[in-house]
Amino acid sequence: MTLVLLPVFSLAQISPVKIHEGSGPYGPCEPSITINPNHPEELVAGSVLDNVYYSHNGGLSWKRQQLTSPFGVWGDPCVIADYQNNFYYFHLSNPEERGWRSAALLDRIVVQKSSDGGQNWSEGTGIGYRDQRHDQDKEWAAVNHQNNHIYVTWTEFDQYESTLPEDSSYILFSMSADHGESWTEARRINAKAGNCLDDDLTVEGAVPAVGPNGEIYVSWAFNDSLYFDRSRDGESWLEEDKIIAAQPGGWSFTVSGLDRCNGLPVTACDISEGEHRGTIYVNWVDQRNGEDDADVWIAKSTDGGDSWSEPIRVNDDASGHQQFFSWMAVDPVSGFVYVVFYDRRRFDDNRTDVYLAYSTNGGESFENVRITEEPFLLEERGFFGDYNNIAAYDGLIHPIWTQMDGRKLSVWTARIRQEDLVK
Repeated sequence: MTLVLLPVFSLAQISPVKIHEGSGPYGPCEPSITINPNHPEELVAGSVLDNVYYSHNGGLSWKRQQLTSPFGVWGDPCVIADYQNNFYYFHLSNPEERGWRSAALLDRIVVQKSSDGGQNWSEGTGIGYRDQRHDQDKEWAAVNHQNNHIYVTWTEFDQYESTLPEDSSYILFSMSADHGESWTEARRINAKAGNCLDDDLTVEGAVPAVGPNGEIYVSWAFNDSLYFDRSRDGESWLEEDKIIAAQPGGWSFTVSGLDRCNGLPVTACDISEGEHRGTIYVNWVDQRNGEDDADVWIAKSTDGGDSWSEPIRVNDDASGHQQFFSWMAVDPVSGFVYVVFYDRRRFDDNRTDVYLAYSTNGGESFENVRITEEPFLLEERGFFGDYNNIAAYDGLIHPIWTQMDGRKLSVWTARIRQEDLVK
């Protein structure tokens, strides 16, 4: 086992904080984090299965609770903040607590609301219920900065893991104009349906983003391509989904030490007053350079999604190393782009670091900085989750990720200031 010594940015001003260490079979993992734009010292995070965390001192310390809802709480946490001091926790349902992927399980997306910084939560509202046969999965949400409307997109399965040719998967959309109290009827926005096998031929990875004038953008993965759609009102969408980039090998692939891995896309848009205002970014991972060389990519559009750049490589290491599980945020004040991901550039085994990449020039180039002090070893010992997350606001960056120590999983974050990202 070789340790490869490479130049790295200073970690002097970056101190990772452990939020929660678990002991059960599920989690904590799949963490999500958000910043209150009115009070950036106020943060809320979540993780599988039902964990919610809040910090009122900029992420230096955290308090933990377990979320409950009459609809059940069953993972895929997505935590967002609106512009009126409200936090929202989206997750999957589990109404009869039957366990993973059983009948009557993922029958709707659930959203719960907190108006006191994450300390107390509503019982929740269901979104997209059709019947108990259909599964609603892999949701994500965004807030319109102009009117505080909330948008959510997700994947619907006619029946999860069905091999019947008549069963398909779709990308659905819903919105709320009343702080999450009620939601529009779920609308299918993708033209090409996928299968129900939760693999490359399933449509997944729908993460919505909002443009400077309230435009709604979303991309997802299907087969070996990334698809894009847009709307100005949530009602009218493109008749034909636009393919914006190839994803050679598809979105589902293998990385040693994990029982499964994906390169699902993340969509974000620059709503700042900076020179790159309106630029749409889509971030993903694929193995176009080889099965032992997954890389992090971004494509961007400066004309509302009509045309797209060639893929831009985010990780700046030499070839032959694995990078995976990336997530992106665009600072709405500065317009700077931030991407967090796992990285093995220093090793030839399953030891893994966490890196932050950032761009100050509209995604044309990226600087990379290691943000974990020590690597951790990934071993195939149960569910590790499908994603990490990152939030950024006015020069404050808060990545969040999962680490493994033997059979124990833990969730970590760091409080990073843009001014500290120096060589």
